[in-house]
Amino acid sequence: MGRRKKEPKSVHRENIASAASTLFMEKGIAATSMDDIAKAAGYSKATLYVYFENKEEIIGILVLDSMKKLYGYIVSALVQQETTKARYDFICHGLVQYQEEFPFYFKMVLDKINIDFENHNYLPEEKETYQVGEEINEKIKDFLISGIEKGDLRDNLKIMPTIFNFWGMLSGIIQLATNKEEYIKSVMGLSKNEFLEYGFQMLYCSIENKER
Repeated sequence: MGRRKKEPKSVHRENIASAASTLFMEKGIAATSMDDIAKAAGYSKATLYVYFENKEEIIGILVLDSMKKLYGYIVSALVQQETTKARYDFICHGLVQYQEEFPFYFKMVLDKINIDFENHNYLPEEKETYQVGEEINEKIKDFLISGIEKGDLRDNLKIMPTIFNFWGMLSGIIQLATNKEEYIKSVMGLSKNEFLEYGFQMLYCSIENKER
């Protein structure tokens, strides 16, 4: 314990959050107790409460981390290509990679995010998560506007509804392909990647400027 006391608080919080993330993936959030997290992280329950008040605070840290990871994937996808279609493809493939590497985080990103900050009954991480989410939306907004200005995308797109439909459809296709991979292969004769590419192309066709 003497060695631990010399370590910064952030190190302990990261250790605990990492252990909790593993348990959440294995058992689910509801079935994971603070006792479970303490044991997995190698802390006493009393010590655990020194760094986190409750399980909700740990979840808040993990959700924030997941949003930051997603932001990194989106930014990386957008800066690597110049054409609208290439950027779109890279966003799609970036999301697939994100889901495959961080399936638990992928699901957490899709959950409800607090947007009520009028009162003080919220975690600091919740507000930061909201802000990161807004930054992601801004990146997608810039992508859509750029595509419209280039004439690649329809000029009658309603930006914010398009962004939310964009997220819902892309994430839904990716999660469906993961959950139903065997069915897709046996019934449709398609690999997971083939099914995803078909779905991504269908979505792009819905926003593409057909008059070019």
